Amino acid sequence: MTQGRENGGSIPAREIATGAAVTSMLFAASLAIPIFGFFLSFLAPLPTLFFRAKLGRKAGAFVPAAASLVVAFSVGVASFDMLFFGELMLAGFILAECFEADFSVERTVAWTVGIMLGSAGFLLVLYGNLANIDVFGSMSEYLSRNLALTLDVYRRMGMSEENVRMIADSLDEIAYVLVRILPGMTAAFALFVSWLTVLMARPLLRSRGLVCPSYGSLRLWKPPEPLVWGVILCGVGLLPPDKTFKIAALNGLIVLMTVYFFGGIAIISYFFEKKRFPIFVRVFLYSLIALQQLFLFLVVGLGFFDMWLNFRKLEPPRE
Repeated sequence: MTQGRENGGSIPAREIATGAAVTSMLFAASLAIPIFGFFLSFLAPLPTLFFRAKLGRKAGAFVPAAASLVVAFSVGVASFDMLFFGELMLAGFILAECFEADFSVERTVAWTVGIMLGSAGFLLVLYGNLANIDVFGSMSEYLSRNLALTLDVYRRMGMSEENVRMIADSLDEIAYVLVRILPGMTAAFALFVSWLTVLMARPLLRSRGLVCPSYGSLRLWKPPEPLVWGVILCGVGLLPPDKTFKIAALNGLIVLMTVYFFGGIAIISYFFEKKRFPIFVRVFLYSLIALQQLFLFLVVGLGFFDMWLNFRKLEPPRE
């Protein structure tokens, strides 16, 4: 594997412009296309990661910097959308750094998620203090506005007026709950984006002969066993009547369920490969998991109970 270009020398302007253009187009598409555009944003870390691996640290940093300038000029004012996309670019850069440092997959994702959450929290507090605004209230208003836009999309897609009215009457309650579980949802999103980027980046980097971590087959990955105690503690935290304990426990469960979802998907992918399922069958079943909550929870259950049932019959590692 090649290590990418040295940090010295001339700046490869053409490649930096290409990376910034691709990243900026992803940002524009994620804002312009309802619903589907949100899923396009999952690709945003890839250009930053790829060009960081290809150009080196210093030259690679120009890609997210240039894309940030384009986004800032196009949006014009500071917004949560800018912060959201900036964090996605940061995720790509940190992942490339972890790849180069040859961290384990757990350390790679943990470092990426930790830096994303820490930097986002710091920037929100800093912005709130400088602008003298209530960040919590602004986030609540932002969520309410996006919920209203989503409801409008449902109406245009032909949802019955009765269901639209029922959702509209519950918007305030939905926003109230979403704001309070936002920490867990944000952490779960950061976990999901980091893990997905790892999965997409490895074949891309290998095809170009760039630095790629040797994790082995992630179809054999399973969540660390001590996490089960976190699930137990969060379950107990839901029992007291105090809302503070319930909200904290619910946020913890959202994060842990995301980790166990990765474990469940690894099991399903393992059997897809073992049984040589056709590609169209895999796409159909993965789509069911993405669209149906029941299948989603079944996948989480697979990941959770694999610690005891060992579905793939993996041998325990030697001491």
